[in-house]
Amino acid sequence: MLLITGCSSSQNKTLTKVAQPESYAKTITATELKEMLYTYASDDFEGRKTGEPGQKKAVEFIKKHYVDAGIPSPIADGDYYQEIPAAYFNGDIKDSENVLAYIKGSDKPDEIIIISAHLDHIGVSKNGDINNGADDDGSGTVAILEIAEAFKAAQKEGNGPTRSILFLHVTGEELGLFGSRFYADEDPVFPLKNTVANLNIDMIGRIDSKHQDKGNYLYLIGSDKLSKELHELSEAVNKKYFNLEFDYTFNADNDPNRFYYRSDHYNFAKNNIPVIFYFNGTHADYHRPGDTPDKINYEFLETRTRLIFHTAWELANRTERIKLD
Repeated sequence: MLLITGCSSSQNKTLTKVAQPESYAKTITATELKEMLYTYASDDFEGRKTGEPGQKKAVEFIKKHYVDAGIPSPIADGDYYQEIPAAYFNGDIKDSENVLAYIKGSDKPDEIIIISAHLDHIGVSKNGDINNGADDDGSGTVAILEIAEAFKAAQKEGNGPTRSILFLHVTGEELGLFGSRFYADEDPVFPLKNTVANLNIDMIGRIDSKHQDKGNYLYLIGSDKLSKELHELSEAVNKKYFNLEFDYTFNADNDPNRFYYRSDHYNFAKNNIPVIFYFNGTHADYHRPGDTPDKINYEFLETRTRLIFHTAWELANRTERIKLD
């Protein structure tokens, strides 16, 4: 998640498909999430700083996952990278790229659900310590990869989504939400007017101090700001399948942390696209070398990822597109 300093203080409609998503959600496992994250947040990736060699390894890792899973790119056959030139970034930053993959909708392919997470982190500290970014945002990255596999499994059995799903891994988030801004403002591969919602995942692998020694939870930000139906759908999915604690503390309009403006969903929200930002809160290792994969709660990460999959499933398969208020 982007670090900012000096901050001031409907019920779901009848689905078009009979298939139930539970069996596909169960393909999302703590074991696979852990295996991927131990690679993605390893020292080999050098903190994934935008434009640097470690970030290039990160995009190759993501691309390989989609190629191996048989999930195509919406850009061109075999081309998963949305190139962002160095001139687009502020300061001395090299060329970088977003990674895009998608599953085409069966009945309403022109309507798009975007699931996003940022692939970059802050790199290596001046003293040589690597900031691995396991939670920020390795957790969101591997969550999307598992969600994509679950949708692909459904598609293979003839239960692919009614609407298209775009799996969007954006770069340059830590520098100022550059990758998502480039997609939304410069090169929306799918027209924004056809984008139904954005589910953005940024840090869902840890537990903050408020929720220590309690059950599983998530902070949700933005779910009710543009679409009451999105908020109600999100609540209904959680109640039906998980009953996690949804904490809306950071959703307040006067939240001094201003988290609503600090992750990639904002570049969709500013274009009147309903969003949900999923977040576990900050912790002592935030933007520090201690954000390592051994500190992730993989059972919580599994359940949170399944929750987001179920929410995306409902958005993709309900009869009517959610309404913008």
